[in-house]
Formats: sequence, C-alpha cells, structure tokens
Amino acid sequence: MSSGPLSSIKTAPDEPRTLNERIYLQLREDILNGKLSPGTKLRFEMLKTMYAAGTSTLRESLSRLAAENLVVGEGQRGFTVAPVSLGDLHDLTRTRQDLESIALRRSIEQGDDDWEAAVLAASHRLSKLTDPATGRLVLLPDEAVRRHRAFHLALVSACNSAWLLHFIRLLYDQSERYRRFSTLHAIVPRDTAAEHRELVDATLGRNADRAERLLREHLERTAEVVTAISASWDGGKEE
Repeated sequence: MSSGPLSSIKTAPDEPRTLNERIYLQLREDILNGKLSPGTKLRFEMLKTMYAAGTSTLRESLSRLAAENLVVGEGQRGFTVAPVSLGDLHDLTRTRQDLESIALRRSIEQGDDDWEAAVLAASHRLSKLTDPATGRLVLLPDEAVRRHRAFHLALVSACNSAWLLHFIRLLYDQSERYRRFSTLHAIVPRDTAAEHRELVDATLGRNADRAERLLREHLERTAEVVTAISASWDGGKEE
C-alpha cells in the first residue's frame, strides 16, 4: 500500500513473524478455504487441539478475525465462523464492482510503465496456473490464491488512494470464500483465463469503458456460478 494514513494497515500479512501471527493466518486460511465451514462453533478446546495454541493466542486471533467479519463473537459463548448467504454475496459483488471500477479507471488514467509491467507480470504468473484443456484455474492451495489476489490488486494499484485500496482488499478477502467455492464446485462452463486476458488487454489498451465492463462482468460471473450451485443443491436435490 502506498504511503498515507493507511500505510501501516495490512489485511492479511504475507509471512507470519510470531506464533500469534501464524495461528491467526492458519485460522484465517481454514475459514477462507472452507475447512472451518460457515456457522462452525469455534470452541477453544477444539481449537487448542487443532492448532496447538493456548487460549490467549486463540482469543487474540479470533478477535482479529471478528474485526474482519470472518468470525462472529457471541458474548460469553465464544465465536462462530461467519455465515454466508446469497444476499451477502450479491452485496459484496455490487460493492466490489463499484469500488474496483473507480480504482481501475483511475489506474488506467494515472498508471505508468511500472504499473503496466506489474499488471503484465501478475497476469503472466496467473496464467501459469490455468489448465490449458479447460481454461479453468487449477486451485493450488496457496500459490493459486496468492496469484489470483495479486492479479486483481495489480489492476487497481495505480489508483493513488490508500483508502480505496484498503477497502478493495477487505472486500476481496470477504468474497474469497465464495470464489473458492465456485471454483471447486462450478457447474456453469467458464473460461476464466480468457476473462483475465480480455481484462488485461482492455486495461493496458487504456480503454476504460471496456475494462470496467469486463471487470463488472467478471465479478458477476462468480456470483452467478455460486447462485447456480446453490439452486442445484436446494433441498439436497438437483433441479
């Protein structure tokens, strides 16, 4: 993040430097990838066994995750993994579309050669994780997630607004549970790699209108996939 009032804020540190940081990141990753599913009661005795950590370390980590809305505090009853819903997904998607569109337009207007190089590098690294036969991302547990996040943040990184980038990061991480779910259970054909290529071409071609349209469509498709999966599983039966 660029210098400014939020320069010291990190939504998710890249490398753990302390035991508390490691436990926080492990818990966070297990929530994002569904190992700790929505609605799971996070009992301390269970967590002590799973993460080999003490109560104070776990409480600190859970408090941080509550601040990110990934877990919900229940007063004296402890914590629960935050629920997911189609309403929440659609709200996240609309808000991401609006904020990332603003940031993308500003980046297209203000981005320099270094920004273009960063977008190309992030796009190239992401393309290496695509299955050539299907055009879909191969979801490697850690690296694919990092590369996908880096790609989306690179696109908007020249917007020159620390606040805007902070909220974009926060919303991206909130929507990550839905994106991973859609990748694992997709029942709607989708060429994600082609979507990324078209978005990069429009962005680096400085075609702001087309880039914004492609970005909005790209984010909307994830919501559509999750909605389709939810409909097919409604009541435990396929429609």
